[in-house]
Parts: sequence; structure tokens; C-alpha cells
Amino acid sequence: MISDWEVVIRLVLSAVVGGIVGMEREASHRPAGLRTHILVTLGSTLIMLISMYGFQGLGANNSGGDPARLAAQVVSGIGFLGAGTILRTGNNIRGLTTAASIWVCGCIGLAIGNGYYLGGLATTVIVMIVLRNLGFLQKKKYTSPNKLLIVQCKERIGLISDIGHVLEKNNISIKDIKVNNEENNEEIEDGMMEIRFKVTLPPKLEDISFLDEILNLPGMENAMWEGDLELAYQKTKNKGETIIQ
Repeated sequence: MISDWEVVIRLVLSAVVGGIVGMEREASHRPAGLRTHILVTLGSTLIMLISMYGFQGLGANNSGGDPARLAAQVVSGIGFLGAGTILRTGNNIRGLTTAASIWVCGCIGLAIGNGYYLGGLATTVIVMIVLRNLGFLQKKKYTSPNKLLIVQCKERIGLISDIGHVLEKNNISIKDIKVNNEENNEEIEDGMMEIRFKVTLPPKLEDISFLDEILNLPGMENAMWEGDLELAYQKTKNKGETIIQ
């Protein structure tokens, strides 16, 4: 049996490392933050301590039983808590990283409760590097940019469907659609409408050829990009000219 001070040190250390991960999630405005991660890590450490030392003198030959049996339930049990942080809206799923951070904090708590300080602290450092730095790298290098496609056209049946086919052909995913016409926008001429598509682009897209496809649809007048990269690309069908700003 370890000393009382050792028990306190392990519990306090687990709360500290759980708080470090939790503060990062709190700063990122995630559903599970500082207190949740502290409690998960602290509880996992306590369960490990109970599993290792709480049953000494019991079981066959006073062995205390299998110390891994109770601790093993933490790994699967925390999955239910992590599932509560996962939100799905349409095709978008949020909270997976937070759920994973809760799960790994449970594992860190088990390591510290077992006295495996090196493994627990090294894992904490790696987790912080992943959460703080790799998220930026992912957005910078691998996430397809979101842009706003604005088209102006004459009202007709099936227009949005036709545009959708062109977007699908170019592997462009639609996130949101907003339609304006003369009824809700005085600047739009009679019989005309403006449609704004918030889309996610594939890694490679030929802007000019794509907009040519859009403008070749019946009733189409103008098409332009307005995106996160502040790229304004407009092609005017009537004038037959291209404007790039």
C-alpha cells in the first residue's frame, strides 16, 4: 500500500493535467471544458487507486483480485460521456475531438493512478500539441475552403436544380442556399432573382471553366465568387467580359 501522501499527489497531479487539457477545450468554446476534463481525469485516477489498493486482503490468497478489472471499465464507460459532446447537424458533425480528449484524459488518469507518471505526463504534452497546433495545420493545409457563389438569373422552374447538378459535377458541396427576388429585395429587377450558395470547394477547381458552365444554363445572367480568400471573381454574360479584383 502506498502512503497517504502518494495518494494525494496522484489525485492532485491528475486534476492538474486534466485541467490543462480542459483549459484548451474551454478556450476553444467546446461543450466539455475545464471542469469536465478535471473530473474525468480525477475520477479515473481514483478508480485506478481503488482497483489497485482498495481490495488488498480480499480475494483468493488475499491477493485483492484483478486490479485491471475495475479500471478497464473506465475506458469503455467514458465513451458514454464523450458521446454527449458529439453534435450532428445535417452532414456536419462536431464534438469528436472533444469526445476523444475526454477519453484520453480518462486514460491519463489511469496511468497516474497506477504511478506511471512518465506515460501520463508525456501523453498530456502530446495531447496539447495535437489540440493546439495540428488543428491550425489541418485548417491551413487540408480543409477545403468555404466560398459564397452568387448568381443572378431569370426566374424559371428547375433553375436551382440545374445549378445543383453543375455543383455536383464539380464535386462542390452545398452548405446553405439563400434566394432573393424582387419581393424581398427592392434592388432586384422584376422577373430576376439572386441566389447565394455557401459551398465547400474541392482541392482543385478551375474557376473560369466552372463559371462558364453556370453561365451557360438557361436564364443565367451573372455569376461571381465571394469567399474567405477575399477573391471576387465576376463574369458578366451579357457584356462578355471577365472582371477579376
